[in-house]
Amino acid sequence: MEEKEFNLNDVVEMKKPHPCGVNRWKIIRMGMDIRLKCEGCEHSVLIPRREFTRKLKKVLVRSEE
Repeated sequence: MEEKEFNLNDVVEMKKPHPCGVNRWKIIRMGMDIRLKCEGCEHSVLIPRREFTRKLKKVLVRSEE
């Protein structure tokens, strides 16, 4: 399986949308856990990196850095 590349401040799409109906998440913190912020309702979620790489569908917008 290919390794998915993502960086801080990227906007990603997950396999399942957030309950608010939006499927755009901004990566706001990276480490062993990854914190995502929903672009629709501004709710933030902390997911372990291993689980995040499994649930990630694709990167929609790359960060400018």
